Amino acid sequence: NDDIITLTELKSSLKPYTEKIRSLGYPPEKEQELLFKVRQDMLDRLINQKIEDQEIKRSKVEISEEQIDQTIERVKETNYLTDEQLRAALAKDGLTMEAYRKNIKGEILRRRLVNLKVKSKIVITKEDINAYYEQHIQEYGGKQKYHLRNIIMKVPLFSDTTKKLEIKARMDEILEKLKAGESFAALAAKYSESPAASDGGNLGEFEFDSLSPQLQKAIEKINPGEYTPMLDTDQGYQIFFLEEILSAQGKSLEEVAPEIESKLLNESIDKKYRAWIGDLRKQSVIKIIQ
Repeated sequence: NDDIITLTELKSSLKPYTEKIRSLGYPPEKEQELLFKVRQDMLDRLINQKIEDQEIKRSKVEISEEQIDQTIERVKETNYLTDEQLRAALAKDGLTMEAYRKNIKGEILRRRLVNLKVKSKIVITKEDINAYYEQHIQEYGGKQKYHLRNIIMKVPLFSDTTKKLEIKARMDEILEKLKAGESFAALAAKYSESPAASDGGNLGEFEFDSLSPQLQKAIEKINPGEYTPMLDTDQGYQIFFLEEILSAQGKSLEEVAPEIESKLLNESIDKKYRAWIGDLRKQSVIKIIQ
């Protein structure tokens, strides 16, 4: 429209990002690709900000100097900074306090504009929250945990066939003892080559998704109080015992409703903002001189 974005303004906004990219040691082609992308993204952001600033004037959105002061004071309190320390930090980034105040003012005004034009028109209903909860019930429901014990006999790396057969034969003997009704914990304490052997092979509790596919398949076929067949694993020959299945307490709709509402609101703001700023860009005259 009637405003401009200077190359100096673009370079100043890009400086922290370009320095970061150049410090990461990418190959020249990859570095140039990233620098070009971040330049396009920043130019896009500056165009949006310029359009927003024009809307601020048209909509007569205002802020007092006192409100800017209060915002800066909150920044100092949150970061435990004195006025002198804040000014020193700004100077490192090449900013004066006056420039910082201008940036703060712009941010607050643009936030108020978005609240006025976008956020104020969004309503998240109880039905929306209920629907989201039902669609993501696995996320909020309690996950089962499997309390496992094991007996392991390790197979040394590069073992020959004869050695492996010997170890397997010893595990077969343990399986026979289990079938005869001997205690899994007692056999683990006596034979298992695991740090958990002294505790009856107690491994603790695991969520199903955290187990290896091989163990998942074996666990699915047994009930609490039963043991798996002998498994040939990367660590050696193992037998697992399913002590119990524990059901974790899930979160109720009432507990997670505020979290869901906030998530839905932020998603809706983002979606509607992009549509709103897109419409404004279509109505604007934008010319980029390369």
